[in-house]
Amino acid sequence: MNFDLTEEQKTIIDAAREICEAEFAPKANEIDKTGIFPKENLEILAKYDLSGIPIPEAYGGLGADFMTWAIVGEEIAQACSTTSAIFGANILCIYPIYMFGTEEQKQKYLVPLAKGQKLGAFALTEPSAGSDASSGIAVAVKDGNEYVLNGSKMFITNADEADIYVVTFKTHLARGARGMSAFIVEKGTPGFIFGKQEEKMCYHALPNCGLTFQDCRVPADNLLSQENRGFRVAMETLDVGRIGMAVGAIGLAKAALKKAIKYAKERIQFGQPISSFQAIQHKIADMATEIEAAELLMLKAVWLKDQNRPFSSIAAMAKLYASEMCNRVTNQAVQIHGGYGLVREYTVERYLRESKLFEIVEGTSEIQRSVIAGHVLK
Repeated sequence: MNFDLTEEQKTIIDAAREICEAEFAPKANEIDKTGIFPKENLEILAKYDLSGIPIPEAYGGLGADFMTWAIVGEEIAQACSTTSAIFGANILCIYPIYMFGTEEQKQKYLVPLAKGQKLGAFALTEPSAGSDASSGIAVAVKDGNEYVLNGSKMFITNADEADIYVVTFKTHLARGARGMSAFIVEKGTPGFIFGKQEEKMCYHALPNCGLTFQDCRVPADNLLSQENRGFRVAMETLDVGRIGMAVGAIGLAKAALKKAIKYAKERIQFGQPISSFQAIQHKIADMATEIEAAELLMLKAVWLKDQNRPFSSIAAMAKLYASEMCNRVTNQAVQIHGGYGLVREYTVERYLRESKLFEIVEGTSEIQRSVIAGHVLK
């Protein structure tokens, strides 16, 4: 494996870093405080062709690889984790349409998503089906040239701000995972209703409301892949999503480490910077080592993806380790700040709150361990 970046990759990533530092970072705390969706940040991503990084130019994307997408994602996460979460959730709609969509679906839906003209969301979780995704009871019944959708989804990132949704329904309820199908649904379709926004401990500007479908009719042409193949669509999408979770966790942890180092060098106690004390040095050494280890796992998963090689197991490992690492690193960043670590002005308390998301979303740590064990024991 070679993780050296090409000149083109470096150019894209350096430009993204400058954009993030200038445009996103100064507003990140205010976004968390106000809970206002940062639509202007998405417009900036679209302006610089960063909405569809790994999608070919023929479909409106930048035509780069997933390695570039991942490292740009890290830069976004370091600057503004809310924008990073929106960016990551968007790929969960873009990817399945790119991988499984017809040419007509790609032209109609993928192109505006990759260009950043539209925002996407992926809806799998239901009130009764979280970790056990195959147990969902939302149903789709074919009626002539249409499917009639009924059921509910919850904890859907980017809803109700998204324009295009990839949503799973059972076309054969009794068949479990083998009876699941995926559909593309547009915002504004009659019978497609948004539920209440959840009040969360973190990511206050990130919409996570429920979706309800009441006799919602979509054209049969909106079926993604084939009938009863939706579970495969969902699982392959989640593999990419798990890389995205690792990317976000690593970016957030890097931001926390930077804050901790800066504070440790500036904070004077007992006549010297606390960075001179071995206790603080060891914390920082552990934080840096864990971030490096998580990043190497993530880079391996992305490299495998770009090489068209199996990456599901490594993606789960990267997601598991990076998410739990992020919690440890942000917790230590608060500890290094002492009392100031609890003060919103110093940011690290937000990082700690936000770190918990990564251990739950796109499959809990417990599910990741089951996925990994399944691969190891096969």
